[in-house]
Amino acid sequence: MKDKIDKLLQEIDAAAPHDAGQLDAFRIAYISKKGKIPALFEDFKSVPPDERKEMGQRLNELKNRAQEKYNQLKESLDQNPADAAKAAAADLSRPADFQFTGSRHPLSIVRRRILDIFNRLGYTVAEGPEIEDDWHNFSALNFPDEHPARDMQDTFFISSSQVPNAEKVALRTHTSSVQVRIMENNKPPIRVMAPGRVFRNEAISARAHCIFHQVEGLYIDHNVSFADLKQTLYHFARELFGEDTRVRFRPSYFPFTEPSAEMDISCKICGGSGCRICKHSGWVEILGCGMVDPNVLENCGISSSEYTGFAFGMGIERITMLSYQIDDLRLFFENDVRFLRQFQGAF
Repeated sequence: MKDKIDKLLQEIDAAAPHDAGQLDAFRIAYISKKGKIPALFEDFKSVPPDERKEMGQRLNELKNRAQEKYNQLKESLDQNPADAAKAAAADLSRPADFQFTGSRHPLSIVRRRILDIFNRLGYTVAEGPEIEDDWHNFSALNFPDEHPARDMQDTFFISSSQVPNAEKVALRTHTSSVQVRIMENNKPPIRVMAPGRVFRNEAISARAHCIFHQVEGLYIDHNVSFADLKQTLYHFARELFGEDTRVRFRPSYFPFTEPSAEMDISCKICGGSGCRICKHSGWVEILGCGMVDPNVLENCGISSSEYTGFAFGMGIERITMLSYQIDDLRLFFENDVRFLRQFQGAF
């Protein structure tokens, strides 16, 4: 009997329940009617008469010790159970656990920077649907019926029995469709930026993807000239890439602008020495631009004899690659946490 009492005293002193569940298990094991201490009181009946006084005192001491231990633990857990559980579970030998904060996607960062620059020039932001009809995506923008952009090789057409004229509905190939909607529903002066996701049936590589993001700008008013367009884009390039950025314009062709041009900047990845992004030329095309074709103005209900305007459009992925010296466009779509963590703190 004495050995059993001493053993239980050691167990009770060593007990350290961490939560309410473990504390209740302690009560059931030692104090409850079917616990170890009441069982000893049953055994007390067989103790010799000359030992009963000593054993009785020791049993009462054991019972009181168990009850006091239970009350102390219960009070401690009731005061702050979360802190008690946390402290009991803490392993001070573990290495520090660094908590990584989230970050914006690099495309979102650059998109905001582009829009901020043009916002300071008085441009507002407009958005439109990603599924477009033929008129807004092609016809209103002066695309002839035989233009290759209408072909399945370049455009994702939507075919569904639930969509009327399904052969003329497609995922938009540019955000110029948003500009058409703005011109149809607003009178000049118009000064707007149209950001958004676009889709083209292209092979995925380090330089191209079937999904990418654009920002397009449109300005229509009285006496808008090509000189206004050039100065706007000079300002934009130097605001985004730095004052030392070299800029050049090359003649080009787009169905919805006349005259048209492409704008290049000095490659920020190789510093002009040549790399696969600039095709070893030292220059990278960042946008297309031009004066809005009079036919487009008339298609949208704006008098081409009274108003002129310019438009431009750029791919956000290419701008981001140049801004952060990224040489593979596919990284933007893989969502590799190791890649995204490099942009923590960027806004």
